[in-house]
Amino acid sequence: MKGTLLLLALLVTGELGFQTTEACIPFFEAFAAVAIGNKEIMNAVLTKFDATDGEKKSFEKIQECYNEGGLKAKFLDSTVLQTITLSPQCRKYYTIDTIEKIKALLSKFNIPGKR
Repeated sequence: MKGTLLLLALLVTGELGFQTTEACIPFFEAFAAVAIGNKEIMNAVLTKFDATDGEKKSFEKIQECYNEGGLKAKFLDSTVLQTITLSPQCRKYYTIDTIEKIKALLSKFNIPGKR
């Protein structure tokens, strides 16, 4: 699971550094699709990005890690991503619309009663 978090953190920081607003929402769409844990939903989202068979298999492996980690792992990863993405350093690069879209996607993973 630590490897998955590291991979996602590198993807986020890479995208934030180069294609900030253009890559942000697609990244979170893919992240949400993987973390939900449903292969059909994930493949539907990946089709939108013209993912190759190899890329889909790679995402399936990441999704397996999330499914093995359970809800707690998914919650912790979404909390870390939310903290990074909504930090003052990152927020200066986003429009209000982008921030609201990110919050809406990440809120799907928040567990009631936890914070």
